[in-house]
Amino acid sequence: QAQLVESGGGLVQAGGSLKLTCVDSGSSFSTDYMAWYRQAPGNHRDFVASISPDGRASYADDVKGRFAISRDDAKNTVYLQMNGLKPEDTNIYYCRNLGHLYWGQGTQVTVSS
Repeated sequence: QAQLVESGGGLVQAGGSLKLTCVDSGSSFSTDYMAWYRQAPGNHRDFVASISPDGRASYADDVKGRFAISRDDAKNTVYLQMNGLKPEDTNIYYCRNLGHLYWGQGTQVTVSS
C-alpha cells in the first residue's frame, strides 16, 4: 500500500521560513495531483496548495505570495516552501495524493510571535 511521509516541520519565529517535504511511495506519482493541507486541533483540515502533474500550482488565499509548492518526479517528492511565516500558520501540515486519495501522517509547524 502506497504511503506518504512528511518531514521538515518544526518551531520557527514569525517571519521565518520552513520547507516541508513529502515522499510518496506510490508508483503513479508523476501523473498524480498532489496537495498540502493543514489542520489545527478541533478545526477542519484546510487546503493550502496543490500542484498538477505538469507543475501548475494553486494556493489558498491566505498563503499566496508566501508559500510555494513544487515537485520532483524523479524523487517522488512534493515540497512546500513556506516564507514569511505567521503565528496563525501554526498547524499540523498534511500531504495528500489527490489521484489516489491517501494522506501522510502530518508534520507539526509552530510559529512563535
